[in-house]
Amino acid sequence: MSKGETYTKGKLRLHNCANFRKVSPYTIEAKLGMQTFSELRTLLVGYGYAGKTFHAPLLCATHGIKLTHVASSQAAQVKQQLGADIIVLADYETAVQLPDIDLVVIASPNDSHAPLAERALRAGKHVVVDKPFALTVKEANALTALAEEQHLLLSVFHNRRFDADFQSLQHLINSGRLGPIAHLESRFDRFRPEVRQRWREQAGPGAGLWFDLGPHLLDQCLVLFGLPQTISASLKTVRPDATTTDWFSVLLDYGHFSVTLGASMLAAAPSARFTLQAQHGSWQKFGLDIQEDQLKQGLTPADANWGIELQPGLLYQNEQITPYSTAVGCYQQYYTAIVTAINGGGNNPVPPQQACAVMHMLELAEQSANEARVVQIFAGRQ
Repeated sequence: MSKGETYTKGKLRLHNCANFRKVSPYTIEAKLGMQTFSELRTLLVGYGYAGKTFHAPLLCATHGIKLTHVASSQAAQVKQQLGADIIVLADYETAVQLPDIDLVVIASPNDSHAPLAERALRAGKHVVVDKPFALTVKEANALTALAEEQHLLLSVFHNRRFDADFQSLQHLINSGRLGPIAHLESRFDRFRPEVRQRWREQAGPGAGLWFDLGPHLLDQCLVLFGLPQTISASLKTVRPDATTTDWFSVLLDYGHFSVTLGASMLAAAPSARFTLQAQHGSWQKFGLDIQEDQLKQGLTPADANWGIELQPGLLYQNEQITPYSTAVGCYQQYYTAIVTAINGGGNNPVPPQQACAVMHMLELAEQSANEARVVQIFAGRQ
């Protein structure tokens, strides 16, 4: 995403691709007829926080992918961390059209996602785009249509589907153990009282907390429940020097139950990541999925204790409190599925149509906040 953003908390261990290889099993149910490659030569566009922390180590850890090129202005840092044989190009637009690239991964600033993805697709490349998919539903729909026309894979990196806590929540809901759902609250809070000089926290297209964290929370909700009936949103700027959204509360009404999505940059006290209320009990989870912190430390899916929760969720039922966590975090499964899909053996892990639905909800929340009203949602309205 940001070209100049760097990790500043603690030490970042050098990410040399040769050290990351690991096979991760992933269940695939259908076939996607695409051209087969023995190994996907891959270009990573952007070496800011997302490119460096998430995509580079996961790409290097995935069999069937060979990270050969990085588009970045930080050539020395890229080569130091990924290896001297990595080809680094400063011109993003030229890079996505290189003839010897099979897969382009776009982790540049949000406002460049759609134009770079379009150029890559027109150059015949399969494409992964970091969230948010684009800036508007119109852009997202156009990219989806172009990928279909070109017979190429287009996917969006909604990695929070592979969080351990979310997968435990999904398992619990599908089990029916707690009975009919009454309410789910999903929060992603931080305490950052000072506005940082980074594009995500400055006014501009695709900036602000709603476009940064909203896609994660919306995507998880849509995976669980599909589209709601209505949406009501409040998007605010609460820090004195902030110039874009840094607090939000969004209510999704599903008729017999509801979901609240929230995030704040001024949450100093611990808040639950998930709180599920149902007819036969509740489930609550504190703390974020561990994989992001592990990646920051230079760990990979090949390391011991990868993705294992430090704070299990708690089940409140029949006047008893018991730990309930059924899953291990598995970001590596995303790119394993990408390789399988491109090679014609399985499904796209996040089809662009699903990412378009997230964009649809992002826009409707902004409409609700701007007009201070509840907005009806229609499945075909995009």
